[in-house]
Formats: sequence, structure tokens, C-alpha cells
Amino acid sequence: MRLLIIRHGDPDYEHDSLTEQGRKEAEYLSEELCRQKIDHFYVSPYGRAKDTASYTLDKMNRTAEELPWLKEFDLRIRRPDSPDRDRILWDWLPQDWTEDQRFYQKDHWFENEYMTPKHPEQEYKYVTEQFDELLKKHGYRRERGYYIVEKSNKDTIAFFCHFGLGCVLLSHLWGVSPMILWHNMCAAPTSITTLVTEERRQGAASFRMLSYGAIPHLNAHNEEPSFAARFCECFDDDTRHD
Repeated sequence: MRLLIIRHGDPDYEHDSLTEQGRKEAEYLSEELCRQKIDHFYVSPYGRAKDTASYTLDKMNRTAEELPWLKEFDLRIRRPDSPDRDRILWDWLPQDWTEDQRFYQKDHWFENEYMTPKHPEQEYKYVTEQFDELLKKHGYRRERGYYIVEKSNKDTIAFFCHFGLGCVLLSHLWGVSPMILWHNMCAAPTSITTLVTEERRQGAASFRMLSYGAIPHLNAHNEEPSFAARFCECFDDDTRHD
């Protein structure tokens, strides 16, 4: 089985939609996805993800099932750098999060005192349990850190969702803390992350990533990816610091 985790296009967060650039990206993305055989589509309930998916779904005359747990992992906390303002739970300054070794541990990352008031482990558990239920529906049942193959297949499943949520899914598949992925990986708007099952012994499978944050559809049009996924490369850049 193949999984495509697709981030939405360049976002207009205020209106939960896409910018003009984001709509162009979604159009180019649809060209790439229409060349592939995709068996099942799932989409976040957020507008920016649904708008991104619509370009592909319209061209392929398909529909996507909306799943509430595919929404962005957008719990907010008072982080050390912003004690008077709620900020996204997983976007920390490196000098803050790297000081707490619990953030590197899959069973303890949520125990930091800034995290505990919002109980992110409960949301994480909900999302990953729903993810496993879906994979089971498609023939792969979670068994500790791997999957029992109940119905081997080569179906392709596409998820239109979000950067933070995508990292949650990946961290669960690999058994690592999501904090490591949130802070060390970057998926540009409309980028595609591809994973496939490996069944080296009959009946037992794991998921291996073939590519992360791929943008062949943007490269084909000589289109630079939106900066929405990143922060400034150097402090004196005229780009994002926060």
C-alpha cells in the first residue's frame, strides 16, 4: 500500500483558504496527481486543505471523505518565548525545546510543563488511533510498532492535510517523538510525502518513506515553493522570524 501525505497550498490563514499563489500551486499539484492511480482520497475539514484537494478531485471526477482528525494539530499554549500569548503548541525556538530531553522521547515529549495544561497526548492518541483504524480498514492492523497484513494490496491512499498533522502521522508510523519532526523537517505547500509498505516476511509490514516534501509539479513549472513552510535562513533576511 502506498500513502501520499499532501500539504495544502500556500495558506490564507485568516480566511482558512488559499492565497492566489496557493491556488496556482493546487492547480499544478492536480496535474501531477492526475497522472497517478489513486484509489482513495481523504481530506481535512479545514478550508485550505479542501480547497487544495478540489482541483484534483474536479479533474478526476472523484470525491474525498472528510475526516475530522485530519485537521491541523493546532493546540495552543503559552510557550517560554511568548508567556502572554497563545502560540501553536509545536513551533518552539530551538534554544528552548532542545533543553528538555523529554522532547526527544516518544512517550514523554508531552510532559514538559508548558505542554501539560493542554494535554496534547490526548489529542495525539486520538489522531493516531483514528489513523490506525483507517489503515486497518485498508488491510493493515497495528501490532505494537508494525502492522499485521490482513489484506495485502498496492492501493494508493491520498491525504490532503497539514504540516503539523502530517508529522504526527509520520512520528506514529516510526515510533519517534513528533517534536523531532516538527522542528527538523519542512514540507512546502502542496508538497507530497510518499510512503510504501514493506512486507519482508509474509504478514508483517512497516512503512518506509520514499520521499518527503516532494514538489515535482512546482519544478515542472519553474515555480519556487511558497515560504510558508519555513523561517528566515539568516536573521537579517527580509522573511519570517515568527
